[in-house]
Amino acid sequence: MTTPMSPNLALNERVARLRAEGRSIVHLGFGESRLPAFAPLTEQLREGARRNAYGPVAGAPDALASVSGYFSRRGLPTEPEHVMLGPGSKPLLMALNMVLPGDVLLPRPCWNSYAPQARMAGKRVHSVPIPESCGGVPEPAALAATVAKARREGGDPRIVVLTLPDNPTGTLAGADLVRQICAIAEAENLMIVSDEIYRDVMHRPDAAFLSPAEVVPHRTVVTTGLSKSLAVGGWRIGALRVPPGGAGGRLREELIAVASDMWSTLSGPMQQVAVYAFADPPEIRARLAASARLHGAVARAVHAAAVAAGALCRPPTGAFYVYPDFEPLRQRLRSRGVDDAQSLARHLLDDQGLAVLAGHLLGDEPRALRFKAATSMLYGDTDEEQEAALAAADPLTLPHVADALTRVEEGLAKLGA
Repeated sequence: MTTPMSPNLALNERVARLRAEGRSIVHLGFGESRLPAFAPLTEQLREGARRNAYGPVAGAPDALASVSGYFSRRGLPTEPEHVMLGPGSKPLLMALNMVLPGDVLLPRPCWNSYAPQARMAGKRVHSVPIPESCGGVPEPAALAATVAKARREGGDPRIVVLTLPDNPTGTLAGADLVRQICAIAEAENLMIVSDEIYRDVMHRPDAAFLSPAEVVPHRTVVTTGLSKSLAVGGWRIGALRVPPGGAGGRLREELIAVASDMWSTLSGPMQQVAVYAFADPPEIRARLAASARLHGAVARAVHAAAVAAGALCRPPTGAFYVYPDFEPLRQRLRSRGVDDAQSLARHLLDDQGLAVLAGHLLGDEPRALRFKAATSMLYGDTDEEQEAALAAADPLTLPHVADALTRVEEGLAKLGA
């Protein structure tokens, strides 16, 4: 069976082609933190160019120490032997699929690479609806029911994936929900994979965050990276934390074995960056805070535009996404040939010049009128515009941001006109 190209990457390349043809497209379809690389990071990259030899598969000692400190400062006491590095969190998640036994339970909708990775590893995928309040976690009662049903039918669900905060809904599961999922994982002997790559992109600095690794540390693997928080997606720097103890140590050894034949080691220059960034120096903390303020301001503006256009939409609290549901406009949209996620996304692109990622590509119900909008693509096309948005007390007043938001508001409003 041929595996299709990841839909978000395919859409990103399509938008590039359309723009090259002269089309004016507002790109909301790709989950990239559209900001320039922070100058201290680029300086570390230059310094790291001297690290040109192969290093340890799991990561160099100084990088592992920095990553373990990162997790420890976030309430997860961690030693260097509990962590490893990889070329982005995506390969680390793939390696987990290759070594953890059993099938995978995913929230619906979820990031579009979870299901293909599981299937490439020979696993069945069981999708579970998310709660009304947020995304990123399965609805607890539905999770328990799905586990029971899958086992009755001969399945072997043993892994549940959570995303905190969530891509695609831009929301964070509260502590009570996390504890409920952890209780089910304990009762059903499920391993939790907690994708926390957006943890440092909470819109409010005082927002409460509970990792399942705080509740059930013995059955939780945590993944993270620098792509989203520090806008270096092209540098591919990911990290993973295994459970402490003997079982976690054995899991790490299996992951290292896979890594040794898949990517060998994270490149030396990127390890230099990891040493610096995961140590949370003051300038990195300030950059993270400024980025989170910008992400929150623009995400809230797009959320307001979607609601004003007639959509149902969870208010975003983290990451840089909104996930509107245009079900209330179904009758009007049907007259325009729009009756599912695919035709809605096509209509927005062809008629309004808005590129979004259709919900069915994220595991959602195909007939649902939902899509993901990545709001971080609205900060400007140049480094200067993006830095201005980052520095502005109110980025929504900047002409280039305001113009992009106006395009979004007008395009969405036409859906209900």
